[in-house]
Amino acid sequence: MEYNSQKDELIIPEYGRNVQNMIFYAKAIEDDRARQQVIEEIIDMMMMMHPQNRNLEDYRIKLWRHVFKIASYDLNVQPPSGITPSPEDDNRKPDKVNYPSAEPGYRHYGNNVQRLIRRALEMEPGPKRNGFVATIASYMKLAYRTWNKEHFVSDDIIKTDLEIISNGQLSLDELGSIENLTPANQGGMNNNNNRRRPSNQGSNNRQQRSNNTGSSGGRSYGGRQQNSNNGGSGGKFNPRNNKRK
Repeated sequence: MEYNSQKDELIIPEYGRNVQNMIFYAKAIEDDRARQQVIEEIIDMMMMMHPQNRNLEDYRIKLWRHVFKIASYDLNVQPPSGITPSPEDDNRKPDKVNYPSAEPGYRHYGNNVQRLIRRALEMEPGPKRNGFVATIASYMKLAYRTWNKEHFVSDDIIKTDLEIISNGQLSLDELGSIENLTPANQGGMNNNNNRRRPSNQGSNNRQQRSNNTGSSGGRSYGGRQQNSNNGGSGGKFNPRNNKRK
């Protein structure tokens, strides 16, 4: 009995030992056309092992790289992309991601506020710029209340921070108080509360139905009163009224 520890090491274990043995067999084929056909059939079988990745565009290219890696890059076949994988591809490092540079201070306002302030500085002084600055201040107040729920947010704090961030070029002294913005989720909750039916409407409808039933002379009080008039006192049967003449 031969144990797995005595067999060759699996280079990529997710495909199993049979796929690795078939690739080793394809390496030994002398005819180039037959070798190319066998490798393509092996890749088709590898795709059947993972059908959930079949619709991915680069999945077949990934399989070709894995086949070359299992064959120790000693395989004389031509991939469909025309690029033959090499051992350097395994050691290639991904490109460095350039993260956006953020201002060191006032992070609780976010980078968008910094961009809006720079956009406001590019605008010409006038009513349009003043309205834009007032909107920025309202959003700053909302962001401050979001991250500092335990502290009171005054307009003086927002005005001071706005002047510091803009290097003293934007001021809100002449605009008065800063308007409060409402988050979208709170606005939706208020609208749902407004659409609710008042609590006393159901009791009014029930009172109206009881009044209509009592005055119709049918099932309720009016019906019992009518039966008492026709059949005697209390609505009970009186045998004297049915006495033969």
